[in-house]
Amino acid sequence: MDLSAAPGTPVRAVAAGRVSFAGAVAGRGVVSVELSGTGAPPLRTTYEPVRASVTEGTRVAPGQVIGTVDASGRGSHCASDCLHWGLLRGETYLNPLLLLPPWLLNAGPPRLLPVLGVPPPA
Repeated sequence: MDLSAAPGTPVRAVAAGRVSFAGAVAGRGVVSVELSGTGAPPLRTTYEPVRASVTEGTRVAPGQVIGTVDASGRGSHCASDCLHWGLLRGETYLNPLLLLPPWLLNAGPPRLLPVLGVPPPA
């Protein structure tokens, strides 16, 4: 999942776990966190491009800052700066939205909000 995020934006762990990797992959910073109590193999979240502020083996709490969005993501597959957030079990990719609480996901249908400074259509 690609999330719009400017370089320098804090990146937070979505759930409690242990940092299983913090380093460069193909020239981009990556942080992976194995989530506590999620079975075998454990669920693992990935974040990239990230300038890590944690090291391998660090225990993290939900919402703890694990780094910042790195500018190395510019020119990637996103149209603008972004953070790629992934979820895996073993080598199988899953939908990371499964980690979010239902109240956040079931807030009703999406709504389009007015753009400031743009008059509504006649």
